[in-house]
Amino acid sequence: MKVKCPVCGAEIELPEDVMDGEIIECESCGAQLEVKKSGDKIELKVAEEAAEDWGE
Repeated sequence: MKVKCPVCGAEIELPEDVMDGEIIECESCGAQLEVKKSGDKIELKVAEEAAEDWGE
């Protein structure tokens, strides 16, 4: 399945077995993207970065 990067608009080919919540990287702009599946529909959104707590 092909979807567009929400950051740069590049076309991204997703594997058939891509999972909801999986993080992928756009080869064009390097953005970290989270896969969101809803039925047969798949969308990409910019992945939220985990905050580092540095052991605090």
